[in-house]
Amino acid sequence: MIEALISAFVGILSGGHLLYLLMGILLGIAVGIFPGLGGTAGMSLLLPFVYGMDPVSALAMMVGLLAVISTADTFTSVMMGVPGSAGAQATVVDGFPLAKKGQAARALSAAFSASLIGGLVGAIVLSGFVVIARPIVLAFGSAELFMLAMLGLSMVGVLSGTSMAKGMAGCGLGLLIGALGPAPATGEYRLNFGLDYLMDSLPIVVVALGIFAVPEIVDLVRKKEAIARTTALGHGWLQGLKDTLRYRWIVLRCSGLGCLIGAIPGLGGSVVDWIAYGHIVQTSRDRENFGKGDIRGVIAPESANNAKEGGALVPTLLFGIPGSGGTAVFLGGLILIGVQPGIRMIETQLDLVYTVIWSLALANIIGAGICVLIARPVAKITEIRYVYLAPFMIMIIFFAAFQSTRLWGDMMTMFALGVLATYMKRFGWPRPPLLIGYVLSGGAETYLYQAVQFYGWNWSERPLAIVMAVLIAVSVYFGLKFQRQEARAARDRIASSGIAPQIAFALLIAAVGLYAIYDTWYINMLGRVMPQGAAVATVVFSCVIALGLALKGSDSRIVYDEEAVFERRQETAASLEHYLLWIAGLLIGTAIFGFVVAVTGFFLLFLRIKAQAPWPRVLLLTACAVGFLAAMSWLLVLYFPTGILQRTFALPWPLG
Repeated sequence: MIEALISAFVGILSGGHLLYLLMGILLGIAVGIFPGLGGTAGMSLLLPFVYGMDPVSALAMMVGLLAVISTADTFTSVMMGVPGSAGAQATVVDGFPLAKKGQAARALSAAFSASLIGGLVGAIVLSGFVVIARPIVLAFGSAELFMLAMLGLSMVGVLSGTSMAKGMAGCGLGLLIGALGPAPATGEYRLNFGLDYLMDSLPIVVVALGIFAVPEIVDLVRKKEAIARTTALGHGWLQGLKDTLRYRWIVLRCSGLGCLIGAIPGLGGSVVDWIAYGHIVQTSRDRENFGKGDIRGVIAPESANNAKEGGALVPTLLFGIPGSGGTAVFLGGLILIGVQPGIRMIETQLDLVYTVIWSLALANIIGAGICVLIARPVAKITEIRYVYLAPFMIMIIFFAAFQSTRLWGDMMTMFALGVLATYMKRFGWPRPPLLIGYVLSGGAETYLYQAVQFYGWNWSERPLAIVMAVLIAVSVYFGLKFQRQEARAARDRIASSGIAPQIAFALLIAAVGLYAIYDTWYINMLGRVMPQGAAVATVVFSCVIALGLALKGSDSRIVYDEEAVFERRQETAASLEHYLLWIAGLLIGTAIFGFVVAVTGFFLLFLRIKAQAPWPRVLLLTACAVGFLAAMSWLLVLYFPTGILQRTFALPWPLG
């Protein structure tokens, strides 16, 4: 073992290995900054280039990319409110409010330093676990994985703000969205409305961008000002580093949590950040600033998110079972270069295993350093008037959403979810529970079905399942306690939105639940138990909200969430629909003229009419946007959505 450690350490310090590692890191940072791609897409783009390479060099590139995406995706999450990847969703909750307060640099520096420590902890854990993790990983069967999914759902209480009812209804709606497509147990199709696109589950990138990106873009562009008045770069940067050191136990605790969850196959990186965020809210005494710009809300998910990569490599290297989407493609890359993961790899190629581990640690250090170097100029973006940034962000999120399955339904679904989430924010419905419900829906249903098949209905008596049940009970207790404290703090808050629109919105959500009950009524019991349970919860809590609004409309203890107390502005409420119609116009233009032509027209009109920019600036920004699209398409082999024009005439690239 000592020889393997020495051999791996010497190998990673060679010039060739460092060069390939740096290439992977740079590509990973580029992919991480671009919203919606994430580790799975990044690794997929890299595979054609590693074919035929020396295994050590190929591993350097793949590990370099895998290690830093969870660091680089913080940029857009903090500065734009757009999740850079599935694992950066929770960072938006407190990171973006910090940016709006002029503390983008502080949030970024805290995130990068926490990510660095989390990545190193993940590498250290992987070093030890590679020998002892086998019995631990094998102890988690389908019953335990189902209970772990339930533990994730138990976080809904602390992420529901001041309204548990809204959080539970939103979570139920998320579970229903996740239930779209075939039932894991029976293969029967549910909630697809007869549409081919809905015959399969929705891509997480589409759902995440719709829930978080669209509402923030609409809200910010209405203000007609910059995200922040100042980025306070000098002081903020040092303060972020101090914050990480001050909350070092949070970093270490959440890093360990990230390693543990990452090592359990099936959950991946789309839930670890939420569990870490919920954990830190539950265990903090002063919670009033969470969701409004608490630096702990950035440090916790970022440290867990980076540490989970090391944990996810445990089942990947030990059993050939990927722990996340990115490691699934990484597994394919290993096979492509002639490396067969498994216990035999640990026994015969231990030096290669430690090459992966040391490369992971080194990539985290280099990647965090590069992000630190570019953070200062990048943070200045928050000082630009958002009316100039909005068309760029709208273009990017729709282009990124289309790359999920390259179907038109991706963009239409993201817009529909964006409209839903915009009104959720308007009326005080917390959005994180909706996303948690969606993320955990498929896994929870699959694990429940498998647990019943393997162990019968006595699966809940398994020792580890009982331990998980105790943890869930503790989580629910703290969630309810947190709700009572928040309700007392919100007692005197009154929202400015009308009561009638809020009642109508709650009843609309209840109607969705009723339709789900009707749609799944005649299918097999194992195929309807989860969606009908979620539908009942959605209907019940939505009706409670509507009734509370009707009877006690001025009592914010029952119906209002802190995020939803919509400040009165000079603009009327109709302006919200106004900007949603602008986005709809881009979709209609794309359907007719194709994406590139529609984006060109969208930029020209939006910048001239809404930003009132002079024509030279309009033309320059439009040219930059189209040039960026063309460069991304050519470099990353990405495709543009086509319209009637492209199907009628043969046009040259990039118009065709």
